[in-house]
Amino acid sequence: MKFGEHIKQLREQNHLLQRQLANALDVDSAMLSKIERGERRAKREHIPILASQLRTNEKELFTIWLADQVYEIIKEESNPSEILQVVEKEIK
Repeated sequence: MKFGEHIKQLREQNHLLQRQLANALDVDSAMLSKIERGERRAKREHIPILASQLRTNEKELFTIWLADQVYEIIKEESNPSEILQVVEKEIK
């Protein structure tokens, strides 16, 4: 699941309006709407606020956010799986 979709799902589960969550993030509702649709990226510093407001695990939310960033970088490449394998080897 993409980060924006995940945020929207959690927001709805917590019965929060976009304007309420946007206010907590210090962005306008239009910006949050774009984040939820995947048209804009949330900032790293938004993750702890989102985790708190959405009552979810911050580490898990950060992982989804970062995976979404990686996906955006490699999605158009002809060999994304190979790229990820190389990265995985480097990490180990």
